[in-house]
Amino acid sequence: MEVTHFPITNWAEDDRPREKLMLKGKEALSNAELIAILIGSGSRNESAVALSKRILASVDNLNMLGKMSISQLMNFKGIGEAKAITIVSALELGRRQRSEDALQFKNKITSSKVVFEIMQPIIGELPHEEFWVLFLNNSNKVISKSQLSKGGITGTIVDVRLVFKLALESGATGLILCHNHPSGNLNPSDADKEITMKLKLAGDSLDVKVLDHLIITETKYYSFVDEGIF
Repeated sequence: MEVTHFPITNWAEDDRPREKLMLKGKEALSNAELIAILIGSGSRNESAVALSKRILASVDNLNMLGKMSISQLMNFKGIGEAKAITIVSALELGRRQRSEDALQFKNKITSSKVVFEIMQPIIGELPHEEFWVLFLNNSNKVISKSQLSKGGITGTIVDVRLVFKLALESGATGLILCHNHPSGNLNPSDADKEITMKLKLAGDSLDVKVLDHLIITETKYYSFVDEGIF
C-alpha cells in the first residue's frame, strides 16, 4: 500500500514542529523536529521531519552531526546549500554556547577537568589540530584565551615569543596550554613534550608560569600535571 506523505502545513496543528514549540516549549521537541524547523520544508515525497530523521539515523549523535561539512549534508536528497548552511550554523552556535557557558560559570581554574570543559567544545571535535592558550591572573581566573596555531592532522607550529607577548600584554601571571589530537590518541608525542618544556623554561624566566598542558579529544583529556610530567 502506498504511504502518503503530508507537508507540515497539512499536519494536525499539534504535530507541527513550529506550533508544537510555541504551544509546548522547546524541550517538548525531538532532535528531528528541531532540525525540521531549521530546514523549513521537505520535498513532495518526504516531510521535513522525515528528512531530519533520515539525517539523524546516519550519525550516532549530534556531535557527529556537528562535524559534518556543508558538502556532506548536501549528499542527503532534499538538503540544498542553504539548508546545509543553516544546519551547520545552528550547531556551531550550540558548540560556542557550551564553551561560553563553561567559561562563565567555571571561570576560575581549579582543576584540569575545568580546563577540559572550557576547551572541549572549541577543539575537542575538530578534524585538524589546533593549539590554544588560556591566560590566567593571580587568582587563576581566565583573562582570555587565544588560538596560537592551526594545522593539519600531523601537527601545529607554536611561536614561543608570541605566547609570552600575549601573556605580558594581558597582564597574565600564568597560562595553560591546550591542543587537540584528532586521532583520539591521548599520549603526548615527543614534540608535545618538547614544546611544553620550552614554554615552561621561557615562562620561568619571565615569571609567567606554565601551569599545565592538556591534550584534548572528543571525550577525554590528558593533563601533564595530573600525569606527573611537570
